[in-house]
Amino acid sequence: MKKEVQTKVECHGASGAIYFFGIVGSAIYYVSTATGFWMGALGIIKSFFWPGFLVYEVLKFLNM
Repeated sequence: MKKEVQTKVECHGASGAIYFFGIVGSAIYYVSTATGFWMGALGIIKSFFWPGFLVYEVLKFLNM
């Protein structure tokens, strides 16, 4: 007897697109304001972690 397996697939494409455009936008900002090659490289790395920086600063502002 064959057992049927059902899977539930949920798509969250809009939030992924917003996150992607945030990464691209922050990378452009960090690279355009960089004073040298290594600052630009650091900016690209920082662009992947910008949501963490944002949440940290908001929580610090709210004194939490």
